[in-house]
Amino acid sequence: MASTKLFGLFAFFLLLLSAAVAEDDHRFPLGEEKRTHLRFYLHDILGGPEPTTLVVATAKTTSKSPTLFGTVVMADDPLTEGPEPTSKLVGRAQGLYASASKREVALLMAMNFAFVGGEYNGSSLAILGRNGVFSGVGEMPVVGGSGRFRLAQGYALARTHRSDATSGDATVEYNVYVVHH
Repeated sequence: MASTKLFGLFAFFLLLLSAAVAEDDHRFPLGEEKRTHLRFYLHDILGGPEPTTLVVATAKTTSKSPTLFGTVVMADDPLTEGPEPTSKLVGRAQGLYASASKREVALLMAMNFAFVGGEYNGSSLAILGRNGVFSGVGEMPVVGGSGRFRLAQGYALARTHRSDATSGDATVEYNVYVVHH
């Protein structure tokens, strides 16, 4: 008799749990899975009258490091359709990057690509990962998104399109591949 009551109580508990899970499904609609490829250009401007980056920290040993190990930079870089800075603005890359290697120029990047205008207006993608600057093509994971890119995951490929050794300015082509709902 006691085991029958225990079994009944257990079955009732499972019924309540399944109802709660089913209810959660309605509060978190995923919708159809989509795959999107984006291509744009990031303009990292270190000098001139309107820089888009700012060094916020440097290590005491940075002056001895050829990779500027320990340097942290905040960025609010324009993203454009084409490689020219005058090309149509599609968003801003806002976040930080830091020199994370003593032996090569490799950056830890924590960046939000915030899109303006068009079908992705108000949406964003979050990038977090290592960018080997001189490796040809740097690959970083897309770890999330908002708006049209809710629940995004994927990867971003970064390739230097143009760089100026004197000013430090660079234009970087991004190809971003995401799966989202």
